[in-house]
Amino acid sequence: MPAVRGDGMRGLAVFISDIRNCKSKEAEVKRINKELANIRSKFKGDKTLDGYQKKKYVCKLLFIFLLGHDIDFGHMEAVNLLSSNKYSEKQIGYLFISVLVNTNSELIKLIIQSIKNDLASRNPIHVNLALQCIANIGSQEMAEAFRNEIPKLLVSGDTMDVVKQSAALCLLRLFRTSPEIIPGGEWTSRIIHLLNDQHLGVVTAATSLIDALVKKNPEEYKGCVPLAVSRLSRIVTSSYTDLQDYTYYFVPAPWLSVKLLRLLQNYTPPTEDPGVRGRLNECLETILNKAQEPPKSKKVQHSNAKNAVLFEAINLIIHNDSEANLLVRACNQLGQFLSNRETNLRYLALESMCHLATSEFSHEAVKKHQEVVILSMKMEKDVSVRQQAVDLLYAMCDKTNAEEIVQEMLNYLETADYSIREEMVLKVAILAEKYATDFTWYVDVILNLIRIAGDYVSEEVWYRVIQIVINRDEVQGYAAKTVFEALQAPACHENMVKVGGYILGEFGNLIAGDQRSSPQVQFQLLHSKYHLCSPMTRALLLSTYIKFINLFPEIRTQIQEVFKQDSNLRSADAELQQRASEYLQLSIIASTDVLATVLEEMPAFPERESSILAVLKKKKPGRVPESEIKEGKSPTPASNHNNGVNTVNTAQDLLGLSTPPTSQPSGNTGVLLDVLGDVYNNKPNTINSLQDLTAHNPKKFVCKNNGVLFENDLIQIGVKSEFRQNLGRLGLFYGNKTASPLQNFLPSLVWSEEHSVKLNVQMKPVESVLEAGAQIQQTINAECIDDYIDSPSVIVAFVYNNVPQKITIKLPLTLNKFFEPTEMNGESFFARWKNLANVNQQKSQKIFKATTPMDVQTARQKLIGFGMQLLDGIDPNPDNFVCAGIIHMRTQQVGCLLRLEPNRNAQMYRLTVRSSKESVSVEVCNLLSDQF
Repeated sequence: MPAVRGDGMRGLAVFISDIRNCKSKEAEVKRINKELANIRSKFKGDKTLDGYQKKKYVCKLLFIFLLGHDIDFGHMEAVNLLSSNKYSEKQIGYLFISVLVNTNSELIKLIIQSIKNDLASRNPIHVNLALQCIANIGSQEMAEAFRNEIPKLLVSGDTMDVVKQSAALCLLRLFRTSPEIIPGGEWTSRIIHLLNDQHLGVVTAATSLIDALVKKNPEEYKGCVPLAVSRLSRIVTSSYTDLQDYTYYFVPAPWLSVKLLRLLQNYTPPTEDPGVRGRLNECLETILNKAQEPPKSKKVQHSNAKNAVLFEAINLIIHNDSEANLLVRACNQLGQFLSNRETNLRYLALESMCHLATSEFSHEAVKKHQEVVILSMKMEKDVSVRQQAVDLLYAMCDKTNAEEIVQEMLNYLETADYSIREEMVLKVAILAEKYATDFTWYVDVILNLIRIAGDYVSEEVWYRVIQIVINRDEVQGYAAKTVFEALQAPACHENMVKVGGYILGEFGNLIAGDQRSSPQVQFQLLHSKYHLCSPMTRALLLSTYIKFINLFPEIRTQIQEVFKQDSNLRSADAELQQRASEYLQLSIIASTDVLATVLEEMPAFPERESSILAVLKKKKPGRVPESEIKEGKSPTPASNHNNGVNTVNTAQDLLGLSTPPTSQPSGNTGVLLDVLGDVYNNKPNTINSLQDLTAHNPKKFVCKNNGVLFENDLIQIGVKSEFRQNLGRLGLFYGNKTASPLQNFLPSLVWSEEHSVKLNVQMKPVESVLEAGAQIQQTINAECIDDYIDSPSVIVAFVYNNVPQKITIKLPLTLNKFFEPTEMNGESFFARWKNLANVNQQKSQKIFKATTPMDVQTARQKLIGFGMQLLDGIDPNPDNFVCAGIIHMRTQQVGCLLRLEPNRNAQMYRLTVRSSKESVSVEVCNLLSDQF
């Protein structure tokens, strides 16, 4: 506690000592309750308390609060301390208010008036206390109350330096709460010119403020660049004796230097002025030169400060990416750190070199360190450094060193940490495809990947090798031969079976002339793996077998016996049962010509960006080079050879990993189940699985993810959606119910810019014609950035029989979709519930009439569908419902608690929602109350 000894508050010291000496929690609570009773009696007593006594008792209350106990009195006494002229009393008053007073309190007007009095004071200590209090509270009310006073304090010529520092930091805190607090116009120039202030403390604080302002409005504050360069130049050319007060272990003003270098990284390029640019380059060269000088101290603080400035300077050099000399020098400097004994330095050097490797000026310089980086990947003790080494090898790879780097990664993969194997597999697959001059090498690499790290090879990787093989005639025979040999290993990973089944089903005839790989041998080899595989892989193998009947009629009987087995025809797995029965019938009734047509070889896949690169971008946003990898991305090979039905992808594809197209590719795709769907089952793709055919009612989708959004005589619009943390994917299904095509079919998103900064929604385009009786799918990806209200809409416009039609539907993208259910026991729940109880802005409550029968089971289903965890046996009243969950956003995570209390006699509900953010509580309460 502040000022306990200096002011001699012996009673406080004794109380703290008593608390520390308590042997049990019960003893502590008893002592605290006794003290609270004593303080309450003092405050309510007839005897007037002097400033010292108020301070002492307020200090005790503050200490009790910090121990985790609720304090519901003493606030007025703390406010009274603000009017004291004694520093220690005023300090304790401000401290109590900063920690315990709610901004909705009735005392806030008194507090604001006291703060205004102190801001107008000539005593800089009092002004600083007031500024610190404003910054600690940092609320919207504080921003509005002091939007005029604080900027004036900051730029006034009469303000003392120490006050200017506090004013700049206070304004920065309020700017983050209320960006409009910063005035424009002439104020812009006056704030920028704080960089010229003689006091380095003021400059340091002002640089933090200007950096935040530049990020919001870079053009308005562009005048800060020459001043920042000038100030940086003065610092880096000075000696540690010139700036004694701001020198840290022989490094002049390191923290200000870092802030200025970061400020300049907001502009690309920082300046067009050749004079300013030349001066900046001189600064950067000086920093690089100083890094080569012998250290002036052996203490770690000296090297930390020196390297902090160096690395930030290198970041600016990389950001500018224009000076070849500086980029190469930076690379050489970082190369020296690769062998440093400090783990952090090696990590930072590898990280910065990753960025240098993407520059045309420094790429070759980075490649010179290839051997050291490979050694780091293999020998480093720290897994994070090994990860960085892998990232750097990936970044420095080009046509000249691709085979060597890929081979080194493959060698290391066998012993690599499990935490980085999946990412390494993706990188090896991308590099092999990107730099393959001979695609037989590419096939070898991918099959080696599957052999070495099969469990970490995602579907995108083996989909991709199939797409490459199908699109390149010259490699098809080699691929069939290689995968056939790989399948002969005793322990064969299931992903190898998938690749083998697909490739042999398409190109097994290319190696069938060799007795060692005759049709009979191919079939027996694949079928020997059948019983060890999952149902999905078995389904793929059944598709391979029917293709074999077309390629190799001589083994038709053997394959038909497999189709006839009870384990297939009567399988508990519907997909296996359906395939076995349909393939069996096709093999019996279809003529040779029909078989050849239905089972025609797969056509080339259309050119698209590699889905593997898309996965890597998700894993390492902002760190994957944007170089495109072309050559064919269709839905997935499995969508034709395996799944057959064009349904919404599973949770594995929730985040757009396989980037499916909006419609099937044209032409004969050789997709068996697509051809047979109408013939044998007469079933459309997915829309029949959507139930609850009613008119558009967006409220019903608050507690459900799938269903029919809209239906009339012309069109049916269904939705299936999946969510994971702050990301979501919706599949919209447009079904034409008429006998005529719907022309000029154009769904468009309705979502304002104001809302899009909180919920980012992206729609993939669809075909402009929806054929009669057809159905197409549209994918919508969403990312929750901050909490929001309402939800986006889609306007579906089309022309039917020359009559324009327009339908507006709300998307089921309400805030609750981003809930993660959270398990809590009773003690944890009510502890959190109680903590939020005294903070009014974190709570929302509604009492409303029930609009549907008060059925327990229905209520449970709605609450579970809402996205929160239903906590049974928590509430003392068994009729009440209690839930907990966390709403995931890009900017934060908001914990949320809920209590629904039904009153059956009155047919009423009381819904209470408490969370760590008021707007979330209100929106969750509004959404859920409409469901009952």
